[in-house]
Amino acid sequence: MYTLIKNGTLISSAGRYKADVLIKDSIIESVGDSIKAPKGATIIDAKGKFVLPGAIDAHTHLAMAFGGTTSSDDYCSGTKAAVCGGTTTVFDFAMQDFNEAFVDTVKRRDAMAKDVAYCDYAFHVGIKDINNGLLNTMKECVDYGVPSFKCFMVYDFGVSDSDFYQLLETARDCNAQVSVHAENKDAIALLQKRFLSEGKTSAYYHYLSRPEWVEEEADNRAISFAKSLHTRLYIVHVGTKGGINLIEQAKKEGYHIYAETCPQYLEFTDEVYKRERGIDFICSPPMKGQESQDALWDSIRRGVVDTIATDHCPFQSYEKDWGKDDFTKVPNGCAGVENMFPYMLSKANEGKVTHERVIELCCENPAKIFGCTKKGFIRAGYDADIVIYDPKMKFTITQDKMHSDCDHTIWEGTKLKGYPVMTFSRGKLVYDNGKVVGEPGWGKLVKRVLPEDKYEG
Repeated sequence: MYTLIKNGTLISSAGRYKADVLIKDSIIESVGDSIKAPKGATIIDAKGKFVLPGAIDAHTHLAMAFGGTTSSDDYCSGTKAAVCGGTTTVFDFAMQDFNEAFVDTVKRRDAMAKDVAYCDYAFHVGIKDINNGLLNTMKECVDYGVPSFKCFMVYDFGVSDSDFYQLLETARDCNAQVSVHAENKDAIALLQKRFLSEGKTSAYYHYLSRPEWVEEEADNRAISFAKSLHTRLYIVHVGTKGGINLIEQAKKEGYHIYAETCPQYLEFTDEVYKRERGIDFICSPPMKGQESQDALWDSIRRGVVDTIATDHCPFQSYEKDWGKDDFTKVPNGCAGVENMFPYMLSKANEGKVTHERVIELCCENPAKIFGCTKKGFIRAGYDADIVIYDPKMKFTITQDKMHSDCDHTIWEGTKLKGYPVMTFSRGKLVYDNGKVVGEPGWGKLVKRVLPEDKYEG
């Protein structure tokens, strides 16, 4: 079965050019000028539109137990929302149970996803427990095709510094990748207790209990561990100027320290927590001040930030309301998987960043960093994960247009210039001009092998 996409403008980090794309079944067969359509091929005219690789969201929390409830998007609704926004591969954090081998975590979560996902998916193992020989199961998980892991320096399931050090050490020795949620747990607990004792319970105190330095101190600690071991480290949802400066310095020294940031930090500041529904914006780390936001955009343009991801973890309004009189009781997280790629491309249309840089951040770099060898690029032999994007289409985000299983969006009313009109997952049309046309169960687990880590530091 052939599909020929004609007359579109292809964009990669290297530039843009007019070309046709021929898809055979699930694979891109060829890219070039004036490709002749095979007999019986479906022909799509993309004149005036961009032809882009599907985005890769390397940071989502689907069906995640947290804060006394479970995030509202499961592998069905979460991946459906993803394809409607032009994201064709979703990385979920498969949270380990205590006393569970890492590969068993992956198999348990894969059983939840494989019959319902609308697009391809991959896993990072969210690590809670390395005791009783469990750390030694990392190599088995790498061999299974899941070579990336995440640990938290916060929450009741967060790892100690000694556990974190051992995780980095083991990952180095079996060519795995560790990601870290970096915040100072003890400082947060102290500030939260102090504010609550003073009757300071509103959403704004969520930010004040997790200010810039709380994140920056933990960034510095995590980077110091990675540098001492000469191993790579991926820092998720970086939101501060100081954190970016630390990462940039480590990069200049030759260390492989990767920085991810999220659209919510690029669009909103801590001022959102003063809104009437400020609790809806509570996520961790929180949005920070204007100086940090400006620094994030600057670092994106200069190539310091490596990836954009969402930290997609939505909860219903009534669950957010649990914390209306105590910010510490709000389930932390917001929806974003449907909004990331359209938002970043809209900013490119506005001139805030180049389209080429957006493709690098949202498609190419996640594929390279996490070993997705058939994704992230429009090239012969790659999976036909393709988005046709209309740069002139006007779109306003409203809850009724979104596809997450959540009753609100923090992006309500955001106006975008340009929007995806068609999404293909491995050659299958799954989203077509506002309509979901894919099927649950189409998505498959992406198994991966990371590139070897060659340190200059």
